[in-house]
Amino acid sequence: MPYWRLSGYYFFYFAALGALVPFWGPYLQSKGFDALAIGQLMAILVGTKIVAPMLWGHIVDITGRRMPIVRFASLVSAVTFLGVFPADGFWTIAAAMVLFSFFWNASLPQMEAVTFNHLGHRPAGYALIRLWGSVGFILVVAILGVQLESAPMSVVPIWVLILFVGIWLSTLTVPDSAPVTGDHATPGLRVLLARPEVIAFFAACFLMQASHGIYYAFYSIHLAEVGYSTSAIGALWALGVVAEVLVFLVMRNLLERFGARHVLIWSLAIAVVRWLLIGTFVAIPAVAIFAQLMHAATFGTFHAAAIHLVHQYFRGRTQGRGQALYNSLSFGAGGALGSLIGGLLWSAEGAGVTFGIASGAAALGLLAAWRWVDRPATKVAGR
Repeated sequence: MPYWRLSGYYFFYFAALGALVPFWGPYLQSKGFDALAIGQLMAILVGTKIVAPMLWGHIVDITGRRMPIVRFASLVSAVTFLGVFPADGFWTIAAAMVLFSFFWNASLPQMEAVTFNHLGHRPAGYALIRLWGSVGFILVVAILGVQLESAPMSVVPIWVLILFVGIWLSTLTVPDSAPVTGDHATPGLRVLLARPEVIAFFAACFLMQASHGIYYAFYSIHLAEVGYSTSAIGALWALGVVAEVLVFLVMRNLLERFGARHVLIWSLAIAVVRWLLIGTFVAIPAVAIFAQLMHAATFGTFHAAAIHLVHQYFRGRTQGRGQALYNSLSFGAGGALGSLIGGLLWSAEGAGVTFGIASGAAALGLLAAWRWVDRPATKVAGR
């Protein structure tokens, strides 16, 4: 199993995310965009996840070959990102973001499937590979946050471009997983999507990422407005991902002891509290630190449990589209909706109301998971 080569991809992919998520909103703000425009542009960044993963997932499930798609998408995302540099004005930068994010968002779901195929009968080992993505994120937010104390915001796209090139180079080292062969015992995609527990699972993921869409788009801006420096903002982002790394180290034990259902439910419950703390009390450093430590649950344990359930629900020829649906409906549609809601509410209603909406979304996801995501979904791995 090519542990380090797979880990290298995750390192560069989430390092790029570490430059984009905390600092792209402030970068857009430095170019003169208001809160509504920032929300719309950040929605583009995640909104392309709705279309791109499903398109490429369908192609891959037909051909059974994933890495050629991953390599192509990674290369084109780096090339099209160059369009950001001459872009000036809302529509030109929106067009550039649509192009590069369409290809960038195409590769991760297929790499997730490649990783699980290489893991074989050890799917719980995914967290030990994925944690290197968190390490990359931590390094970039910490270093870039310090650099931005004295450097202009224009360095942000330079960092992103370099890391996009790193993503592409890392894909050249990863061997493709064995082509997926037909599995007549596996239900078709339509049958799977009609199951109540699958519908509830995707609803919970959608609502969780909608709440995160507000966080990703406006957390850095919120911190700056209450007086935190860019280095402190970077440190808080890094702290959240450090907590995520630590929980990934024990994720296998958590899944084996409690099951994916219970981990998912507790993650959603913690998200309800986290968004309320950020919206109301983040100006208090101790509360800000505590809320960021909660990232271990709202992203770390939630994503590991969710990706575990996706792997259990979607087998054989549905694997690529299952991973794509998870990314499209949660990080794509959910994240885009959260960014748009944040953009509409931020200036008029402020942080308290906006993050209160995020908390409410997580609470609805908690209800869906508790009521319908049932134990049979967690028993598949033990068959």
